[in-house]
Amino acid sequence: MTNYKSFQAQINEKFGLLFSSKPRIFQAPGRVNLIGEHTDYNDGFVFPIALERRTTAAMIRRDDRKLEIWSENMGESIAIDLNDNSSKRNHWSDYVAGVAAIMEKSGMTLSGANIYLESDVPVGSGLSSSAALEVSTALGLAAIHGIEIDKISLAKLCQRAENEFVGMKCGIMDQFIACHGEHNKALLLDCRSLDFQMIELPLQNALFVVCNTMVKHELGASEYNKRRSECEEAVQILSQHIPGVQSLRDISISQFTQHAAKLPPVVRNRTRHVITETQRVLDAIEALKNDDLAEFGELMNASHNSLQADYEVSCTELDTMVEIARSIDGTLGARMTGGGFGGCTVNLVLEDQVDSFCSIIQQRYQHKFNRMPDIYISAPSHGMREIS
Repeated sequence: MTNYKSFQAQINEKFGLLFSSKPRIFQAPGRVNLIGEHTDYNDGFVFPIALERRTTAAMIRRDDRKLEIWSENMGESIAIDLNDNSSKRNHWSDYVAGVAAIMEKSGMTLSGANIYLESDVPVGSGLSSSAALEVSTALGLAAIHGIEIDKISLAKLCQRAENEFVGMKCGIMDQFIACHGEHNKALLLDCRSLDFQMIELPLQNALFVVCNTMVKHELGASEYNKRRSECEEAVQILSQHIPGVQSLRDISISQFTQHAAKLPPVVRNRTRHVITETQRVLDAIEALKNDDLAEFGELMNASHNSLQADYEVSCTELDTMVEIARSIDGTLGARMTGGGFGGCTVNLVLEDQVDSFCSIIQQRYQHKFNRMPDIYISAPSHGMREIS
């Protein structure tokens, strides 16, 4: 549990050394998606939790249309002129610049800010460090400029920043859970309507354990956008045969079976994953309602198998980590989480086996890849907030 008074004092001291003033302090969390991968940009369902790991954005307003930004993690500063902020720089600051650009495109005038950033959400881990940065920045910039914005609008704004400015065609899940997270609850989000429920996790004697492969393969971003294009191709083809199809969300498993042969083989596989994964989310909710953690775990296993074989976004490191996890007593389910090509797995593990699980995962994974994985055990946490 964070000691916020001590943490606030540390941030105030660091900010004062950089900018000779006292800031307001804003935070947004990383997330782990329990099930429902690559369904969000297909209008499907997702089921993430907010993590206790979060990004902090301390800031104060300035009036010269400049953003002066220091990143503690990167050990680097950058200045952004809001009068010349129309395109990305291929730099970590694009997430901050993109948020500012979309805010101004949306009619929110910014005068500038001094900004200090630090985060314990690992970059490239599939735990959505980018959304944590976007949301904490947007929350802060809105607050110091006296701009009122609701949570859903803020999530949409941050998604636009990543889609339109950064160039990553992500869905809205990451930004939405960063805004809406609650203690001990997971988010069931309908990515079409944005209707959502915060659902208690009746875990009883089990925990979710996140294991970081410590790798992120560079082809991830380009392959992510390619998967989205393949899904759009499937919609274009199937909409000619199934009335009312606007996204893969609209296609039932039986309709897919009937028309699958009309799709090119690769596109067919992508479509199968999305349609079955959307159903797996709904089945997982039913399993929780029935206190059936064994069934929830089996659905996690099926999700990874589909991501590996049909969607092809896994990698050797992720598959190995999942295989190790499934071989350990007390593991109910294991799957990759996030966009793929590295990053993390999420595992449902009986609580009295967690210590053994962590020890075996680290030992066997390090032996295989000569790389020690980080392990995070985090209860579902709250979403964005100002520390005061």
